Amino acid sequence: MKNIRFRKPLLFLALIGPLGYLTFLIWRYSQGDPAALGADPGKEIMLFLGEWTLVMLMATLSVTPLQSFLKVKLVRFRRMLGLFAFFYASLHLSAYLVFLLEFEFSGLWADVLKRPYITVGFTALLGMVPLAITSNRGMQRRLGRNWKRLHRLIYPIAMLAIIHFIWQTRSDFTEPLMYSAALALILTLRVVKSTRNRSVPKPL
Repeated sequence: MKNIRFRKPLLFLALIGPLGYLTFLIWRYSQGDPAALGADPGKEIMLFLGEWTLVMLMATLSVTPLQSFLKVKLVRFRRMLGLFAFFYASLHLSAYLVFLLEFEFSGLWADVLKRPYITVGFTALLGMVPLAITSNRGMQRRLGRNWKRLHRLIYPIAMLAIIHFIWQTRSDFTEPLMYSAALALILTLRVVKSTRNRSVPKPL
């Protein structure tokens, strides 16, 4: 139990690390270093937060396969990973509203309706809201079996997030394809595990 209490703060620090690094880049830019965030700082900030949202989503989905492979209980860390995925996704949207739309909130709805990649990304973020709200143990007890059904939404949400990434990529598709391959592997492992569990005969 002591090890768990020690590991959770370390995991928190690791997950907040990218935001700390981004803050450092923003500080360097404010000090007159244009190379810190490139020619379009607002866009770079938004993309940085979007990519880390995907990283957190993939990490959340990897918990169960890694737990089976390593024979180590990792599920207790999944909630924190999922909440950080939602946190970075919210910051990603906030950066879009601040730097690209310049607080013109009406422009968001126009973009959601007119630009498919924004429609897909916004849908993914909306799908994460009920997962974040119901992530605690109290909601897990209240929802019972429905809790697992609800939280399986993370799979289509991850798919939408990757589609969102692919759709706005203009030239180099290496990163989106890597995320796609990772998700395909995770889904394959889940299907294999489910098939094995169904094939195991139940005791009489």
